[in-house]
Order: sequence, then structure tokens, then C-alpha cells
Amino acid sequence: MRRTDAARELGGFVREHRTDGSRRLRLAGALLVTGVIGLAFGVPVTIASIGTTDGAPELAGLLLGVGLVGLGLGVWRLTQALRTREQCFDVHERGLTHRVAGNATLIPWADIERIGSASAEDGRPLAEARGMGFGFAIELRDARKIRVDTFTEDARELAATIHRAVSMGQFPPGPGPPALIRRTRPDGRASFTRAGRRTTGRRTARPARRCAP
Repeated sequence: MRRTDAARELGGFVREHRTDGSRRLRLAGALLVTGVIGLAFGVPVTIASIGTTDGAPELAGLLLGVGLVGLGLGVWRLTQALRTREQCFDVHERGLTHRVAGNATLIPWADIERIGSASAEDGRPLAEARGMGFGFAIELRDARKIRVDTFTEDARELAATIHRAVSMGQFPPGPGPPALIRRTRPDGRASFTRAGRRTTGRRTARPARRCAP
């Protein structure tokens, strides 16, 4: 789906947040190599340490642990990379377009329940490089979740944009007139302000639409 087609449903295009799939693949490769090396050394050391009581069993356990953890994390990151290849979040005035492997899903702001499961900043060395930095989940009203992690560029800005639109009614400004600002009236009706104008009306949630590429 082209952005011009998405704009007919979700308003003007504001910006995109791409997921760096190549970095995720490189990390998966490094973890898999570490796991293979750990097992390649750990298995012979384990065999040689049978019946001994010196430091060989501890070394064997360490090497085997590194190998198994490396393989496990490597497979996990590789699966993530394959499932989210070519992932991109397009921010529009009235919602998001979630693109994965050529498929696009239109998600109006009304279809998003909240931002949940946000992970705190990891202060350990190379946390961002290891994919252990900031992350969060986009929780939809149909109970689905879309997870965003540090491999997505400007993930914090994306989370803040969604929070403002969903929880505060402050929609991101697109090209042309300024963004809509929503206010809830005592009678339950929503009031929208744009460039000095105010219109009222009830908001109705539209289901997320999946669109063929």
C-alpha cells in the first residue's frame, strides 16, 4: 500500500520509524557464532574432565553455558529478524501504518488501547548494541500486541507520539493545517480543535485494516 492510499484513511504522513533488520541479523549471527564456539570447546573439555575433581568441570560448565545461552539467544534474534523483516511504522495524523515484509496494516488511534510493557533504560555496557535498550508494546483493543524495541529508530519518540495521541488526544501535526486536539465534554462528546476551529462529534473506533501490498 502506498502512503498516499494510507493518507486517505489516516490523514497526512508525518514521519517513519524503520526497524534496523540488518543490525538484528548481525547480532543473531554473532550470538550463534559465540554459541557454536562455546559448545565446540565445552564438549571436549566436558569429556576430558569426567572423573576429575580439579577445575576442569567448572570450566566445562562455563563453556557449555556460554554455548547454550549463545545459541538460544541467537535463534531468538534470528526468529525476530525473519518475522519483522522490512518492518516500518508510518505515523499519520490519525493513526499508524504498520508495515512488515510488504504487508501494511492501518491502525487508527482509536484502535490502540495504550502503550504497555515499556522496558526501562538498560545501563549496562553495549546494551543498545545487544538489543537490550528501550522497548515497549503497542496494545490494541482487539487484544493484539505489537512489540517495538531498540532496533526501531527513535523508539522513544514513537512511544511518546502514540501516548499523546491515545491518552491525551494530541494528534501529530501533518503537512498543512496543525494537528487536531481532542477534548472530552461532560456529555461524553469529543471536541476537536484545529487552527482556531472547533468541531464536535462522537468518535467511533474502526477496526484495523490489513491491506495487501
